[in-house]
Amino acid sequence: MELEEKNPESKYGESRKFDPNFKGPIQNRGCTDILCCILFILALFGYFAVGILAWSQGDPRKVIYPTDSRGQFCGQAGTPLEKKPLLFYFNILKCASPLVLLEFQCPTTQLCVEKCPDRYMTLVKAKLGKKEDHEYYTQYCKEGTNFTKLSPPEILRDSLCPAMLLPSKAFTRRCLPALGKLKGGVVVVGNETAFYDDDNNRVNATDVLEASKKSNVVLEARQVAMRIFEDYTQSWHWILLGLVIAMVVSLIFIVLLRFLAAVMVWVMIVLVIIVIGYGIFHCYMEYASLKGEPGADVSIQDLGLQTDFSVYLQIRQTWLAFMIILAIVEFIIILLLIFLRKRIMIAIALIKEASRAVGHVMSAMFYPLLTFALLAVVIAYWAVTAVFLSTSNEQIYKVFNNSECPFSRDTCDPKTFNTSNVSVQCPDAECLFAFYGGETLYHRYLILFQFYNVFLFFWCANFVTALGQVTLSGAFASYYWAFKKPDDIPAYPIFSSLGRALRYHTGSLAFGSLILSLVQVIRVILEYLDHKLKGAQNKFAKFLLSCMKCCFWCLEKCIKFLNRNAYIMIAIYGKNFCTSARDAFFLLMRNIIRVAVLDKVTDFLLFLGKLLIVGIVGIFSFFFFSGRIKAVEDAAPTLNYYWVPILTVVVGSYLIAHGFFSVYAMCVDTLFLCFLEDLERNDGSAERPYFMSQNLLSLMKKSNDSPKSVD
Repeated sequence: MELEEKNPESKYGESRKFDPNFKGPIQNRGCTDILCCILFILALFGYFAVGILAWSQGDPRKVIYPTDSRGQFCGQAGTPLEKKPLLFYFNILKCASPLVLLEFQCPTTQLCVEKCPDRYMTLVKAKLGKKEDHEYYTQYCKEGTNFTKLSPPEILRDSLCPAMLLPSKAFTRRCLPALGKLKGGVVVVGNETAFYDDDNNRVNATDVLEASKKSNVVLEARQVAMRIFEDYTQSWHWILLGLVIAMVVSLIFIVLLRFLAAVMVWVMIVLVIIVIGYGIFHCYMEYASLKGEPGADVSIQDLGLQTDFSVYLQIRQTWLAFMIILAIVEFIIILLLIFLRKRIMIAIALIKEASRAVGHVMSAMFYPLLTFALLAVVIAYWAVTAVFLSTSNEQIYKVFNNSECPFSRDTCDPKTFNTSNVSVQCPDAECLFAFYGGETLYHRYLILFQFYNVFLFFWCANFVTALGQVTLSGAFASYYWAFKKPDDIPAYPIFSSLGRALRYHTGSLAFGSLILSLVQVIRVILEYLDHKLKGAQNKFAKFLLSCMKCCFWCLEKCIKFLNRNAYIMIAIYGKNFCTSARDAFFLLMRNIIRVAVLDKVTDFLLFLGKLLIVGIVGIFSFFFFSGRIKAVEDAAPTLNYYWVPILTVVVGSYLIAHGFFSVYAMCVDTLFLCFLEDLERNDGSAERPYFMSQNLLSLMKKSNDSPKSVD
């Protein structure tokens, strides 16, 4: 079972020499990578400046409230339109224009109204009707329109009122026709299949449907979003309960791992196989139960994209796909366990040692809370700044017209438009609000500010993660290099390690996170280009882009691995980032076999632990939210998509389990590097005793000549 390197190559550096004064993390150290530290601080000041500038220029109300043709916000508190929260389109048919897809603006007059029309009425009928009809129709005319004195042609010429009103319903604060379908798929609006406008033109309800769809480009997506939001409002307390259960299960698992590491690892392996096996069995039973059911043999491809996702669970192909995926996962796990069975015992010993380390440094279990809090601050600052940047444009008005006009789509001023030359040459043209933009110096560089916001988000998030890794590795290295455990472990190892990291190595952490952030930003740019080239026909460009995305994905994974081990070396020796990364890389390369068969096996076992917790919580949440547990069937909320809370609980459970197990993973990686250095520095003699525990000594077939106190 001994894993020795026969001929470590000199090109990977010399092995560590024995140093009688080395007792773990160096206390007498100096500041490293000062230049990068200064650069990071200046970048943060620049980030704060961008945030302040965005907050002074931005207006989040542009996201919350719909905007009328004058750029005014409908329903905004403290304005004349406070009691008019809905947006009404004069001619919804014009929203079927391709212009909607180009400029996200419907080329018709838009008005803020108190409520949507609830009946069909034309302008002529309103003029000839009773006083109540006049008052009703005037609600949907521009303010100050003299409805009784002006004739219909004059009203329509100046676009003061709509030509007709259609029964409408409010959706996403916009009045859209109340569309429905009769038997046979006939589209109707308010039980009518067709209408006649003032020019006696027949308007079909299907034309209105097309216009309604284009008036809101993401109408279907918003419908799904609204249903998902409703599900969250109905089930949020049950979701929180599920996440609390995941936290309790994770804590129990960690505690049991502390005292019963070997038993828990084997139980974990068996339970993972059982849980996935049950998933395969359940998918098969669902697949078999749908045999012969009407419509169950329809393929997913024929079904297409449906907003009601529960439809997919009614066809056999869905359960067959789930069953095949789970079977492949089960096969891969069993295959890995068969090939790695001889290395699992060493991995268990390393996990046992990690359990002892965590037991003696219990404050490490709570450190992820600080990381989560700092990441929450970074994400919140980035999100708020992004919203303010995206809403910091000014109102841009353009000329919209129906006939030929040389000034079409030109920028205009609504205050002077009626007296300008444009209105003379183009009588039917209107100066309408088009979008938010600007031509000032700030608006010219707005895209750079947005890019800077994204880049600093990655840099700060990676810095917070790096700080956590250095802090934990410094504390666990203090444990390993304590000759008499726990007597020689320094007091408050987490706080001491955090203090050293911030005082001496802010520059090194900024350097490592900067390298990773550059690669991540390049990946974001490649994803953006890939999105833009989806409709392109150049297959070579698509192939080249796919290759670049794959290469940078691999590069990011490699940098994360090197950074992680470099941070461990920084925590122990206090050297700069490049030197630490080189030393860590050479140490791993001198022991490449151990890295391949030991460190990765422990990572695999810890991943199985996370998978087990997610599987347990996910199965219980599935049976609860789908109403399959009879005892609590009445307590389960009524949902549009029961997979929404299930997926939320599963993802949240994984993040919680990952937070707890990340401490273990960092502990294992730190102890592993210390273990490799221990083998190079010492030989077990009385003068150079090993620092590893007795269990590791016996597994490695090593021994100390002098007595050693171990935990």
